[in-house]
Amino acid sequence: MSSTTDFLRAHIRTVPDWPAPGVQFRDITPLLQDPAVFRVLIDAFVQRYREAAMRVDVVAGLDARGFILGSVVAYQLGVGFVPIRKKGKLPFTTVEETYELEYGSATVELHTDAVKGGDRVLLMDDLIATGGTMMAGKKLLEKLGAHVTEGAAIVDLPELGGSARLRASGMPLFTLLDFAGQ
Repeated sequence: MSSTTDFLRAHIRTVPDWPAPGVQFRDITPLLQDPAVFRVLIDAFVQRYREAAMRVDVVAGLDARGFILGSVVAYQLGVGFVPIRKKGKLPFTTVEETYELEYGSATVELHTDAVKGGDRVLLMDDLIATGGTMMAGKKLLEKLGAHVTEGAAIVDLPELGGSARLRASGMPLFTLLDFAGQ
C-alpha cells in the first residue's frame, strides 16, 4: 500500500491559508481529475471491501465529497448507495442528527428507508478532520438499525483529533493516508 499511498499523496494539492490564515487545506480535486489516478484511488478502497470479512450491504456517503467516492465504490462492489445530506436537501421522511462545529453546529439527514435493520454499512467521506460529520452519519445509520462496519476516507488529519475521537467511540476507521504534522 505504501507505493499507492505515495502515489495518491503526490496528487493531493495543499492550498495554504484557505479558508483562513494558517490553515493548510488538503484539496482532493486533482485525485478526481485524472482518470488513472481516480481509478487507483477507487481500487484501493474496492480491494479492501471485496474481502469476505469486510463485505457490506450498503455504502453511505457524507455530503458532498463522500458522494463521489461512496457511489463509485458501491457500484464497484455491487451494493446500494445512500446519501447522507445536509439538512433540507432530502425530499422524503428523514431522521436527522445535529453536531458541533468549531463555530456553531450543523445537521445532516438520512431518508428513513435508506437502510434496513441489520444492514452492514460502509460510511465514506473524503477526509477526517474533527470527526463530527462522520460521527453524526454513524448515529443516523444506527438510529435506523444499521451497523456501521467501518468509516473510510482518503485523508486523516490526526492533529484535529477526529480519528482518535471516532476510534474512541468504537468506530473502526480506514484511511489511505494522513497529513500528521504537515
